[in-house]
Amino acid sequence: MANNIKYVHTNLIAKDWKKLADFYIQVLNCKPVPPERDLSGNWIDKLTGIPDVKVRGIHLSLLGFDNGPTLEIFEYSPESIDTDINYINRKGFGHIAFHVDSVEEILKIILAYGGSQLGEVIKKDYGEIGILTAVYVTDPEGNFIEIQNWKK
Repeated sequence: MANNIKYVHTNLIAKDWKKLADFYIQVLNCKPVPPERDLSGNWIDKLTGIPDVKVRGIHLSLLGFDNGPTLEIFEYSPESIDTDINYINRKGFGHIAFHVDSVEEILKIILAYGGSQLGEVIKKDYGEIGILTAVYVTDPEGNFIEIQNWKK
């Protein structure tokens, strides 16, 4: 018996969901997908395993997709007390990637909106695949993003 499987969304847990959503809207041209979420009650307590949880946030459409996967940005109350330092190679969620026309131009915008640059902007010739220009950055809450451009 085959299942029809479809990728739905990537979730980011935010300290301030509105501010983080605004970063992705302003910098990477994501678009809000209404309605905003304001979730609470017994059903979400059971789903998350967190008593009296409240979840607020929004889904954002990703450029290049019509009715495709979304970026789901949620803020939880109560917050997690996990204080582990987040590194690019930490197990679990790694990064999301965006293809852009100019890596350098988008990097400047990311830095202006409170993001940070991790390493250097690189150019790598992959032969038949093309030339990759890329950089790793973080959004204002430390989530990793790869900004890339491929040219043949």
